[in-house]
Formats: sequence, C-alpha cells, structure tokens
Amino acid sequence: MKPNIGISEKNRKRVVGALADILANEVALYIATRGAHWNVTGPQFGALHGFFEEQYEALDEIMDEVAERIRALGEKAPATVGGYAMARTIDDGAGEAKNAFEMIAGLLAAHEALASQLVAAAELADEAKDPVTEDFLIGLAEQHQKMAWMRRAHLA
Repeated sequence: MKPNIGISEKNRKRVVGALADILANEVALYIATRGAHWNVTGPQFGALHGFFEEQYEALDEIMDEVAERIRALGEKAPATVGGYAMARTIDDGAGEAKNAFEMIAGLLAAHEALASQLVAAAELADEAKDPVTEDFLIGLAEQHQKMAWMRRAHLA
C-alpha cells in the first residue's frame, strides 16, 4: 500500500531515488571509516582508533535513518552490497591508505562530498514538496559538515 502523505507518486519516487543514492554513499563511508578504525597505526593510534569507532557508530545510525525514511515513503530500502557498490559515488578506500593522515584526508573528502549530496537532495525534496525529507536531509548535512570539520581539524 502506497503512503498517502501529500506527495505525488512521481515526486515520491524522485525523492526515494535520491535517498537510495545517499544510502549507498553512507554505506561506502561507513566501510571506509571501519577500515580506518581497523588499520590505523602510529603515535596517535589510541586516539584515532577510538575516534573512528565513534564515527562509524554514528554512521550506522545514519544509515538506519536513511533506510527508514525510504520505507516511510513506501519503498523498499536497497539492501545489497552489489547495489551499493554500483550506486556509490564516493571512495570507500580510506581504510587502506598508507598512514593516518591519508586516512583522515580520504574520510574528509567523503564527508564533504556527502554533505554536498545531501544539500542537493534537500533541494530536490523541497521541489518535490516533501518538507519532512527536506528537513531530515538538512539535519544529515549538518552532521556530515561537523564530521568533516573534525577531520579537517586533525589535518591542520
């Protein structure tokens, strides 16, 4: 049964498509952050290992919220690694970088790309007359901008 929430079918599908693409990138960033957590070495190991753990736990919550928003809009959330791999547009390899500096730089780039994607998707939700999703996406963009700032501070 399709939801009757004041959004046309066409607009609902457009918003869900944007959310599915965001979910793929959230999964890619989660994997990159997990990899950094597992593979970081060096004098800042303890601090960065814990920092990355906090971040992937936050990303796990974000992934769940994005998937649940897709469900609230009446569609199934994408749920295959292959599908995510094909849809992602950010690099998920930060955890394989040579050193902590490169890991952080890779994660920074991914957070900034996701923040930009979220703002664009919020604009699409606004055009689609879906203020709930627009607000949700702005909140996620704020979280990713903060995460980006934290990584940027490590690189200063």
